[in-house]
Amino acid sequence: MKDTNKAVGSPISRIDGIAKVTGKAPYSMDHPVTNPAYAILFKSTIAAGTIREIDSTSAEKAPGVLAVITHKNAPKLNVKGGLRGGALLQSPAVEFFGQNIGIVVAETFEQARYASRLINVTYDKKEPKVDFDKVADQARMPKDKEKADAKRGDVQAALGQATYKVEEVYETPIEHHHPMEPHAAIAEWDGDKVTLYSSAQIVNGAQSAAAATLNLKPDQVRIVSPYIGGGFGSKGGQWANLALAAVAAKQVNRPVKLALTRQQMVNSVGLRQHNRQKVSLAATADGKLTALAHEITTHCAINDEFVEPCGDCSKIMYDTPNSLITYRVAPMNLIVPTYTRGPGKSTGSFALESAMDELAYKLKMDPIAFRIKNEPERDPSNGKPWSSRTTVQCLREGAKAFGWEKRKPEPRQNSQGNYWIGYGVSAGTYPAHQRPTSASVKLTRAGETVTATIELAAADLGTGTYTILTQTAADALGLAVQHVKVKIGDSDLPPAAGAVGSVGAASYANAVNDACEKITQELLTKSGKQFFVRPTAAQLMRSEKLSDYQTRVDSKPPENAEDFSAHSFNANFAEVAVNKSTGMIRVNRFLAVTGAGKILNPKTARSQIIGGNVWGIGMALTEESVVDPRWGNFVTRSLADYHVPANLDIGHLDAIFINENDKQVNTLGVKGIGEVGIVGVAAAVANAVFNATGKRVRELPITPDKVL
Repeated sequence: MKDTNKAVGSPISRIDGIAKVTGKAPYSMDHPVTNPAYAILFKSTIAAGTIREIDSTSAEKAPGVLAVITHKNAPKLNVKGGLRGGALLQSPAVEFFGQNIGIVVAETFEQARYASRLINVTYDKKEPKVDFDKVADQARMPKDKEKADAKRGDVQAALGQATYKVEEVYETPIEHHHPMEPHAAIAEWDGDKVTLYSSAQIVNGAQSAAAATLNLKPDQVRIVSPYIGGGFGSKGGQWANLALAAVAAKQVNRPVKLALTRQQMVNSVGLRQHNRQKVSLAATADGKLTALAHEITTHCAINDEFVEPCGDCSKIMYDTPNSLITYRVAPMNLIVPTYTRGPGKSTGSFALESAMDELAYKLKMDPIAFRIKNEPERDPSNGKPWSSRTTVQCLREGAKAFGWEKRKPEPRQNSQGNYWIGYGVSAGTYPAHQRPTSASVKLTRAGETVTATIELAAADLGTGTYTILTQTAADALGLAVQHVKVKIGDSDLPPAAGAVGSVGAASYANAVNDACEKITQELLTKSGKQFFVRPTAAQLMRSEKLSDYQTRVDSKPPENAEDFSAHSFNANFAEVAVNKSTGMIRVNRFLAVTGAGKILNPKTARSQIIGGNVWGIGMALTEESVVDPRWGNFVTRSLADYHVPANLDIGHLDAIFINENDKQVNTLGVKGIGEVGIVGVAAAVANAVFNATGKRVRELPITPDKVL
């Protein structure tokens, strides 16, 4: 039975909720600085070539303009410092449409924007590589050794001998992050030190990259990022705008605010790359997989490589003696891709789980039973035992809750008025890791009241970090949540892992718990007393009449963590309605069942899962970034033409968590949920569309023209 006095596991509302809804939570551009100037980037209008000349004379004479900075007068920066995407004004070369080619700094934002339009740029153009279909055949092996071909057994022989098989190509388009808070930074110098107020999913990573790029030491750069208005991977690494804000501030000798416009976001901070995925499956007549091949062709930037790991789910989800995972990458004149929510797993699972549904249909086998039959006892990719695995439980519990028995195996058997009704299922996974993180805890006592301040350079993407860390500390110290204060998002605090790759909650919560355990033990030792029942830190502060005490811990993953394969797992269930006349698709119901270890706060956890589900539904039905092959620019440049689901597009969403006690993954048994919520979602929707209409759509998004 749950201890009702415990904070962990309770659906406490967000600690920072009032600050956010009242506008008191400071985001990147909200921090007060004295006498700021405003900067705006101006960008290339070709995709490949060289700048012949930049005429900024008119801009420099425009009202309020303080400086125009281009490659001709920019300071020397370290292009290998760790900032992504290049575009640091270090040369006249142009490698993609919308590359940063200069900065205008002025007294107001409007003056800077106006002046930027007065700049005349002439180019020596080259033929750009901007059409994926034309470069895909020229794709090469990736430079990343982790993307080398992974082979087990003989896939081709197994496919050749199979009676039941699927060999299909699945396509996912370029997508963009489009967080509510666009990327922005305020730069303020104090001598040879600079403070950068900027959203960062990895606070210490942003500090290191900015310092290296600016040719400074890390202690000369401070990153302040207490709140982040969404990032989804785009703020996991930092981009040129961060360093260029510092360059502009140094140039005009005053604080500078530099915010990207919504239109500039599409070619400034990365994207999810276009993936062409061939999935081949073979099985025996009774549904046992004999082969699984997942062959991925994708793209990268001309001089920078990032390859989304689309084959990760295929490596571990199903038991098969013959497996092949390959990657091929083609350089293009586009900004370098980057991590995007559920990187690789969300796109890869669309291909894998669609193919599993296709093969189950050929076998005349229930797709849930087909998945369960091929459940692996150990991680097929490395032979390690699972720390825990809940796929079967997620599928079975989800089937009961969703009403899977209503599904009819043959398409077009369920209809309501002018709508075909279909049901789809998929499974998914995302790795669970704890990363090294430090934390300090400071206790103060006034009379009988003990309060705690927790400090670490963690990040909160809006996921509830403040809340879950408050809950963790409250329980570990024996305090009420209102007596715990959490400070995060500042590189001056103890270094911490990032809010990326679903490592945040596990890394932060375990570090905070370790710090609280340490301070309790130190106080116990300091007292020199023996107790029949171990007292809490709060009780010890009172009994020893201490006014203040503090400690710090450098927390690391368990020593045996690498001996196990640790993952969160899910099952996704979708009910869609497809209009018989128009082909319009609506997701009436969606259920996600997730096994993600200990759930620190079911309210914020549910929010994370359904947020991922909405992302996945958008991925399935609406999201697509379109490149104009004539110029290499994106014609989908804002939320007006890049379609994401709105409230009226989403039906009933529900989330169930499997009660999972994983004692191997980390001390608290916490796994990540931010990423797994999108994994498999698009496939569940696509499989439901097939069940409704009989039309198998293998290219996202599933628009009405592909269904009719």
